[in-house]
Amino acid sequence: MKKEIGLWIDRRKAVIVNITKEGEDIQKIESGIGRHIRYRGASNTKSPYSSQYQQGDNQLDNKFAEQLNKYYDEVISHIRAAEAILIFGPGEAKGELEKRLEHEGLKVQILAVETADKMTDRQIAAKVRDRFPVLK
Repeated sequence: MKKEIGLWIDRRKAVIVNITKEGEDIQKIESGIGRHIRYRGASNTKSPYSSQYQQGDNQLDNKFAEQLNKYYDEVISHIRAAEAILIFGPGEAKGELEKRLEHEGLKVQILAVETADKMTDRQIAAKVRDRFPVLK
């Protein structure tokens, strides 16, 4: 049986939907990452020890990238067995994941990468059901 998966993803969570004859299997993965905020142009303090108590922009960016990579690795581990996948969601995460899948050389066919707003689990499942109708 061909394994087709729908994936709604943003940087905070992923919803993986697998439609079968028995129904739908929905898995959720939380990233645990907060919003990525850059403090460019913030004033620097002049006290001699202030740098000991503040993280630099590079450290914050590196920590965010590391957390994001762990999150994408976990998502990929859940969709690795798929033969075809529909990726959709708001923001940049869908494109970043698509690049990761191509870079890792997975033999998954990416049917489409679409922009979609925030959706409920039922809306996500309905979209996947429309794309991958199950034969009765």
